Amino acid sequence: MAKKMATGKPVQRYLVGGAVRDSLLGYPFHERDWVVVGATPQQMLDLGYQQVGKDFPVFLHPETKEEHALARTERKSGKGYTGFTVYAAPDVTLEQDLLRRDLTINAIAQADDDSVIDPFGGVADIEQKILRHVSEAFAEDPLRVLRVARFYARYAHLGFSVAPETQVLMQQLSTELSTLTPERVWQETAKALSEQTPQAYFQLLYDTGALSVLMPELSALWGVPQPPKWHPEIDTGVHTLMVLQQAALLSPRIDIRFAALVHDLGKGVTKPELWPSHHGHEHSGLPLISQLCDHLRVPNDCRDLALLVCEYHQIIHRANQLKSSTVLKLFDAVDLWRKPQRLDDILLCCMADLRGRTGFELAEYAQAEYLKILAQAARKVSAKELVAQGLTGEAIKQGLQRSRLAAIKAAKQQCLNT
Repeated sequence: MAKKMATGKPVQRYLVGGAVRDSLLGYPFHERDWVVVGATPQQMLDLGYQQVGKDFPVFLHPETKEEHALARTERKSGKGYTGFTVYAAPDVTLEQDLLRRDLTINAIAQADDDSVIDPFGGVADIEQKILRHVSEAFAEDPLRVLRVARFYARYAHLGFSVAPETQVLMQQLSTELSTLTPERVWQETAKALSEQTPQAYFQLLYDTGALSVLMPELSALWGVPQPPKWHPEIDTGVHTLMVLQQAALLSPRIDIRFAALVHDLGKGVTKPELWPSHHGHEHSGLPLISQLCDHLRVPNDCRDLALLVCEYHQIIHRANQLKSSTVLKLFDAVDLWRKPQRLDDILLCCMADLRGRTGFELAEYAQAEYLKILAQAARKVSAKELVAQGLTGEAIKQGLQRSRLAAIKAAKQQCLNT
């Protein structure tokens, strides 16, 4: 990248973004992005790069396939996160390119000689563990509200906090959040759910007023009390994020974490005169989950598990009190016979629900092991044996149910005797 322009000015490239930030943090990273200063699109093509950007020139390195973007500036020209005029030309400086970025920790560059270019104090903010906006232009892009919350979810466990002045700008952006496409909101949310502390994402969105705009069904849980006997933390919003935290400790899967997050949405519509009781919330939450998933275009695997956890978590919590016939109905409802893993997933969410309460963080969840034993016994029943007995059609189905029920009863008795 030492080629010169006609004016004699050299073309320079700099490592930018996450690779620089996470390298300074000692945090793992998998991709490297570059900004190229002083080049034209034709020069990049002449060097063998492949152009992939439409809105602004982005090129893939001919060998590494790493992205190289021409230095650019952005000027607000309309509403929303797409309302920008982009200017990419050889006269755009590195500092001008870094100025358009969201956070100071993302506005650091590294030259080929490993020297660090840090015009906005990003290194100091990394050392002080602060997420701070680069400039007032931050308030021009509502997507940055979600990006800051996502970075908070990534680094909260390292002790990072969001600068108060940045939170103020995030609050001011709430009026433009409705311009974000559902797909983009879910994309950022899914990334946040995969982070080590996903609960931090939703807490920050709630604190800045963004959650009430983007996910009102979830935001409605704050301020709703629960019975102190079962929920020493009282507030349903607090409980919800504690459950998500526990789910994150139990599994890295987004569908499990999402199901844990929304399992109590029904409590948000309980009439205040009925507080702190929430009888039937497992049913009133189902349309709210469907509504939220429809709005955000949530993938079906996340939606399906969330609906099942919502509907059956109360029953599962009372597993040792259930009749054998009720257990069989539960197994039928979750399609244990074709999707045995699904029961394990639901039980994991229910365990997170129990542990997501003040003082219960390390509690054992005996219901899970108990239901797994009954499920294992029921799944051992084979249709082949019934066919061998000469049964056909509906008789096989009825025979399976009788045999499975008998197996569940026997397994329950065995559990009582041990």
